[in-house]
Amino acid sequence: MSTSLAYTPVDEIPQIHQSLKQAFASGKSRDIHWRKQQILKLWHLVEDNLDGFRKALFDDLGRAPEESDGTELNSLLLEIKAAYNNVGKWSQTEKAPWHYMWFAMSPATRIEPKGVVLLITPFNFPLYLILAPFAAAIAAGNACLLKPSEGAPACSSLLAELFPKYMDQDFFRVVNGAIPETSKICMSPDYAIVPEHFQDAFIEACKQAYYELHPRDPKETGNMARIVNERHAKRIKRLLDNTKGEVVLGGNIDMETYFCEATIVKDVPLDDILMSEEIFGPILPIVPVKDVNEAIKVINSLGHALVLHVFSSDSGFKKKVFDNTQSGLAIANETLLHIQTVGIPFGGVGASGHGATTGKAAFDEFVHRRGSIDSPFWLDPMMLFMRYPPYTSRNTTMLNLFMHPKPPA
Repeated sequence: MSTSLAYTPVDEIPQIHQSLKQAFASGKSRDIHWRKQQILKLWHLVEDNLDGFRKALFDDLGRAPEESDGTELNSLLLEIKAAYNNVGKWSQTEKAPWHYMWFAMSPATRIEPKGVVLLITPFNFPLYLILAPFAAAIAAGNACLLKPSEGAPACSSLLAELFPKYMDQDFFRVVNGAIPETSKICMSPDYAIVPEHFQDAFIEACKQAYYELHPRDPKETGNMARIVNERHAKRIKRLLDNTKGEVVLGGNIDMETYFCEATIVKDVPLDDILMSEEIFGPILPIVPVKDVNEAIKVINSLGHALVLHVFSSDSGFKKKVFDNTQSGLAIANETLLHIQTVGIPFGGVGASGHGATTGKAAFDEFVHRRGSIDSPFWLDPMMLFMRYPPYTSRNTTMLNLFMHPKPPA
């Protein structure tokens, strides 16, 4: 909690940016072998310093080492390994499907780096949300400027310390400074929608699960993270103090340690202060509804969520909810493992964000898909001369024979 963060002087940042542009212009990062070397160095940066990262996450967020391994560090290593294993395949030029009109021109899409990219991360996943997309940015062949969260100063300081020891400083630099940010993790449910008749039973089941997970006070055991800083602790206290709902579990915040009890609030109306912003704290507002149709209406009225969770064994029920709503991800019967699942994109839509931060989807964010054709010299005199004037009916007929498509069938 007391880690001080050394800010990068503002007047140095344009110079750093210019040096990164010069490094990219050298063409060195276009080599796949070089990219793999840098991804491997990133792997060792994380793997060699797991204890340091665990301590930094505890200092910044009060997050237990076991939780850090399960939710952040192991997931990060999976992403780095996927980038290393697939960079060659992902970077290959893509040939267009064969078409009788265009095959002679060898149409293709070149997969090229965008150049110098900037990564800025929030405090809630201060390592995963910057280093996972960083692995994709390396795989894509970019130079990269990383701005970790000042809300997680221990993690940001450690990254600034480690980068010069592992990564090519001509291409990859860490800068630290202040950017206003808005500790619950961003994938945690922001509210629960339950049938009116089931609300009390749901609350009792939640309480029972909570006490099974925490037979002793988690404030004493260290098995629950704290709020990241005083500003956010005050914000969360303001939300709880002004809710119209009924607090049925927890509700207390220690303003000295920023520890917030796990809290459940029942009968929360849609215009409640708890529904006005993303909470980023261990608070679960419960919104009772009459049926699934009202639930869908509520979901759609609150903007596109990063993740929509549905808990049901009824496939028809799940399909109805997913088919009639929008969100970054559609997840059934799980609240966390989707970020670790290899092969699916993780990212938002609309108000919850744009693009993706994992796997091939993240790689695609950092490349430019550059269309290309190569028309051979013989093609015009042999076949395509008919497109030039002087126009004749014979040439027009032949041109349309080749180029005018038949109706869709």
